[in-house]
Amino acid sequence: YAYYTDSVGDGNLQQFPTVSPRRGFGLNMAMVSARYDGKKYRGVIALQYGDIPQSAWSPEFNNILEAHAGLRLCSKLWVDAGFFRTHFGTEALYPKENLASSITVDTWHEPYFESGMRLDYALTDKLTIDLYVLSGYNIYVDNNAKKSVGLLATYALGDHGNIGYSNYIGDDTPTEADSISHLRFENNLFLNYTLKKLTIQAGVDYCTQQNSNLSLVAGVSGAAYSALLTLKYACTKRFAVVAREEWFDDPEGFLDGVRIDTDGDATGLNLTGTTIGAEYKPTPDSYLRLEGRQLITDPDQEIFRW
Repeated sequence: YAYYTDSVGDGNLQQFPTVSPRRGFGLNMAMVSARYDGKKYRGVIALQYGDIPQSAWSPEFNNILEAHAGLRLCSKLWVDAGFFRTHFGTEALYPKENLASSITVDTWHEPYFESGMRLDYALTDKLTIDLYVLSGYNIYVDNNAKKSVGLLATYALGDHGNIGYSNYIGDDTPTEADSISHLRFENNLFLNYTLKKLTIQAGVDYCTQQNSNLSLVAGVSGAAYSALLTLKYACTKRFAVVAREEWFDDPEGFLDGVRIDTDGDATGLNLTGTTIGAEYKPTPDSYLRLEGRQLITDPDQEIFRW
């Protein structure tokens, strides 16, 4: 159940919709999945239904969360192909996998899903590197003849968590829409660390895109920046509190879109947010959460309504 002061009306999708995207009662997601892990072969299929896939997933193959198969090439190297969950970003997309129930505006603008091939190599017991060749950014079905690439490098910090880097490089300009290149290079640094009762999650994104400045000067790239910091403290075995700060700045509007402010000027979204919450776990495999969140834009960007 969710309540929003942004009055888009009951049943309509809120801005940045993913988790609890409508005011009132809803079903985030129901999922059924199967997994096979063998010495030479492996595979995963997961089907989904609910508000999250409807509001944020691909219109093609909308009910597929992931579906891929893999072959072991040598002891530490696998190749997988199919539909994947995103390799990019700091937060998880689903509430049960995330420290908070909601996700940041930064995560909303990151890719959720992808299709293509992956090389998965365990360089050491702690360092794993994944290389991707993809159809595009949040694309299952390719919209042009170009392919994108991505990298995920994760280093395990013992039992405490991990630190890593992910990126995406590609041009998803539709062939029939625009002949100008919009090559995107997005970078993400993340940290997940637990020390006794305190869990820390931090992430920073930096993204550039060719020919994406508000002044429309040919050859000039736009840049966007974002960051988040989440702290979760386990007060007792069953009760925890969560606090999160987020920041998102897309001055050229190539990620969120160009908005017209109260002065009539074209601007990109500049936003900060604060989230606080509490979690109670009656059993190890269940939880109840209560969460509040405030998002604030620049005063001239009146994108929220009362």
